[in-house]
Amino acid sequence: MIEKVYPMTVEGKQKLEEELENLKINKRKEIVERIKIARSYGDLSENSEYESAKDEQAFVEGRISTLEKMIRLAEIIDDKDIEADVVSLGRKVTFTELPDQEEEEYSIVGSAEADPLQGKISNDSPIAKALLGKRVGDQVTISTPGGDMIVKIIKVAKI
Repeated sequence: MIEKVYPMTVEGKQKLEEELENLKINKRKEIVERIKIARSYGDLSENSEYESAKDEQAFVEGRISTLEKMIRLAEIIDDKDIEADVVSLGRKVTFTELPDQEEEEYSIVGSAEADPLQGKISNDSPIAKALLGKRVGDQVTISTPGGDMIVKIIKVAKI
């Protein structure tokens, strides 16, 4: 079975490593302490603090496992062989939506570091898929759940 590779920037991998370290060093200890305190209350069958701490422990352990896998299978984006005006992973793209000329800017990153609220979209998103490989000046039709939109790429820069 072939394992999924997680493309990401160096900064994105560092961020995941920091989150992993925090979960292992700090969060695990906090949860163990909460479980210990909740156990001291007696009957575990009706102890909501105990159940809550155990649920959080399961979530944290799952996240640790996911982060370890993502870091182990990380593929650092190397865009030095790609021309400067070509949209690719690890690049920031600015485009205007036609015909109203509304400008938007997104950084295209791997799914592991996507954060749409911060303007970082996954290379698997409809917008990124449509833009990847295109150049400054190209008009691109992007199919989204809300319908098609036509954009013109006006700028591509390294993140």
